[in-house]
Amino acid sequence: MNGERAAERGVRAGLVAVLVAGVRQRDPGAVVNAVVAFAATYAPDALERVFGLEFRPWQRAYVDGAMLTHAIGMLGPYDDVWWWDHLTHAYSSTLVGSAAFAAARRRGDDPSPRVVAAVAVAGCCWELLEYVIHATANRLGLEPVLVTYGKRDTALDLVFNLVGAAVVLLLGDHALENFARAPAADD
Repeated sequence: MNGERAAERGVRAGLVAVLVAGVRQRDPGAVVNAVVAFAATYAPDALERVFGLEFRPWQRAYVDGAMLTHAIGMLGPYDDVWWWDHLTHAYSSTLVGSAAFAAARRRGDDPSPRVVAAVAVAGCCWELLEYVIHATANRLGLEPVLVTYGKRDTALDLVFNLVGAAVVLLLGDHALENFARAPAADD
């Protein structure tokens, strides 16, 4: 447990470093995304309290890693590393898909259509949000905190989201079994 918390503190320190770098570079996208990612590292704690779940240490690290990967991307890798956007879309879509998978298994339902639907809908909503934020910022003469790169990029984002969904469907029963079963009555 001590190592787990140290790792979480390390990720949060990395996100603070991204925040500082974003401030120094006067990059509002990096700043906003670092703040949101920092807050999201507390999601496992909240989910444990609200839903009676218990995250394994590697699952916490996985969530935190997704946040750090995205935030670091805002400092340049999204523009400079051709595969960075693909990686983060596949990675983050596994989080959405995992939630749908676990919820379906807890209800005794087949997770496949639910995972694909959740990832597809969330992906479309994300792409729409990116577009609206970018268009609004451009109209107001502000630096956008999310950037769109055109139709081809949007299509590839949606494809890599489905790659993430496929990963969840392949590994979900093993990787998410602690979330898929309902908590004991005395919990």
